[in-house]
Amino acid sequence: MSDMKNFDEKPQAVIFKTPPRMAFITGILAGVTLTSLVAFVMTYSLLRTKIDDSNSNTNQAAAAQANSNSAAVADTNTAPTVADITIKPTDYVRGDTNAPVTLVEYSDFECPYCESLATTLDQVMTDYQGKVKLVYRYFPLTSIHPNAQKSAEAAECAGAQGKFWEMHDKLFENQSALAVTDLKQYAKDLGLNTTTFNNCLDNGTATARVNSDEQEGINYGVQGTPATFINGTLVSGALPYSSFKSAIDAALANT
Repeated sequence: MSDMKNFDEKPQAVIFKTPPRMAFITGILAGVTLTSLVAFVMTYSLLRTKIDDSNSNTNQAAAAQANSNSAAVADTNTAPTVADITIKPTDYVRGDTNAPVTLVEYSDFECPYCESLATTLDQVMTDYQGKVKLVYRYFPLTSIHPNAQKSAEAAECAGAQGKFWEMHDKLFENQSALAVTDLKQYAKDLGLNTTTFNNCLDNGTATARVNSDEQEGINYGVQGTPATFINGTLVSGALPYSSFKSAIDAALANT
């Protein structure tokens, strides 16, 4: 029974005392550590702020330069090409030669877009009689249209007999059949002297003229067909009638 009494009693707390000198040293070390930590945090924060500011300035400068470059590219891409094109005595002209608006078309008889544009330009010539004249020049894309060169030469050979526009229309009407035998048949259909025509076509008599037109087109900035200059301003592609009407009306307003 007496042994049970010891379990009712609470144990005494044990207290360890740190010597005064050791406490003093420990306090100094803690203070130094805390001060160093605070200094490090402040220094890191300051450096980080400067780095962020520097990056921000760099990004802003880069963005400004990019915007400037984009604007320059946009200006280059949107600026119309204007050429000073002289109408030559050897050019084939449809419409009133004294019309105030001149359309110079660089075209390829085997190009489907050129055939589409030919229909549009027929409507233009009907609606703007006396106001617009059309000049046709050769620009055969021989790398993709194997019959384009000879077709252009056929038109030139027909032109030598006074029937360029008749052959022009015939070629676009029969764009899927432009082999040399077809071209000679069209000359016969148009009532041309076939012997003269065939010799012109077979001997390459018209090659130099066709190549000269193409080189001039390149010099004026033509890169594909159809390419039409309206009083010197380049309109690329087979645009709809409404686009040509707007451009022609603007050209008329400036004459």
